[in-house]
Amino acid sequence: MSEMAIGFIGILLFFILIMLRMPIAFAMALVGFLGFSLITSVSTAMSMVAREIYSTFSSFSLSVIAMFCWMGFLAYYSGIGQRLYVFAYKMIGHWPGGLAIATQGACAIFGAICGSNTATAATMGAIALPEMQKYKYDTSLATASVAAGGVLGVLIPPSVIFIVYGMATEQSIGELFMAGILPGILLMLLYMLTIYIQTKRNPLLGPPGPKAGWKERIESLHGGLGEVLAIFLLSMGGLFAGWFTATEAGAVGAAGVLGVALIGRTISWDGFKKSLFDTTRTTAMIMLLITGSVIFGRLISVSRIPFILAEWAGSLDLPAWAVMAIILFIHLILGCVIDALAMILLTIPIFYPIAVDTLGYDPIWFGVIIVLVVAMGVITPPVGMNVYILKGVVPDVPLETIFKGIWPFLFAIIVCIAIIMIFPGIATFLPGILR
Repeated sequence: MSEMAIGFIGILLFFILIMLRMPIAFAMALVGFLGFSLITSVSTAMSMVAREIYSTFSSFSLSVIAMFCWMGFLAYYSGIGQRLYVFAYKMIGHWPGGLAIATQGACAIFGAICGSNTATAATMGAIALPEMQKYKYDTSLATASVAAGGVLGVLIPPSVIFIVYGMATEQSIGELFMAGILPGILLMLLYMLTIYIQTKRNPLLGPPGPKAGWKERIESLHGGLGEVLAIFLLSMGGLFAGWFTATEAGAVGAAGVLGVALIGRTISWDGFKKSLFDTTRTTAMIMLLITGSVIFGRLISVSRIPFILAEWAGSLDLPAWAVMAIILFIHLILGCVIDALAMILLTIPIFYPIAVDTLGYDPIWFGVIIVLVVAMGVITPPVGMNVYILKGVVPDVPLETIFKGIWPFLFAIIVCIAIIMIFPGIATFLPGILR
């Protein structure tokens, strides 16, 4: 059997295993080990697995994941999300669909502190949905706006997915963070426009709330919110300016959020313990995924699949953008059945060489595009992690109702991707400043 055949059989076996509900990290590691053993030898494969497990879990550079995860969970358990929503609500809650629009602003700011789409969706769901229900918002619009808003948490820095992409492709995490800022703002504005158009056409979908005075708006910044935003600017600004490494920036952010929470007495002892527990669990899950993907990537590499696909893509009588469209469509389909983080780790060994080496696309720009496409998977059926999180927050709302309201937001993401493909400078302008 040829090496390429073993590689393709391994990919097929991987999908069979995840359909049988095997954890993705273990499925990637098992398939990678078996395929590598067939191509080389069992002893070589065992040596490779031991080496990759040790190198992943002993990697200092990967400690950045734990730091930013802890920063996010501290923000979650200290009630920062509540204050962010109050601030956004006071500013624009009086517009048509203003509560849903304010939710997008709050999701963007909380995502800039948290870096997780699931934590952003869970936090904003618990805070924003009761308010929208109080003002008789359409259930489908209300739940979908929160689920879609959670996507901003993977695009606006710090983003765990950007960190993992950077580690997998050996790209600068600082540049990736910079690259996500303008696309994240663009997507937030497109979300807001989507909500505004829907509620303008049918005011019953999102009746405007009461207008707050400027005194109330300024007062809504109190309670530690201004200090937390200052910590974020210090953490990210220090990273971009070269004062900190990515790990140090995460440590500064986590320490700062903890300090503000302790001084303001907004986090309990129980909340502090839960932040440590959730950070440990999430970091371990990500590290296992990375380890499994590295082992699987070794199989993909020795099977020469990326090189064969790169030659095939180069031989196609199609422009580069058309080949890229095919790559993005494949990601979109996979996103319907595979978790976002796992899909990044699964597809990078295959498609990154094609996009960057064969087609000549900027690796930072490609990372932004892939994160956007992958982010669609967290709100599309049947996986749609953010939708299931919202279902847990409002168990009485059927999944069909939430998914029904998702489609306009999916269209907004597609428009965002198209704009960034036409104007790549949106993603590459800020990273270019660091170079």
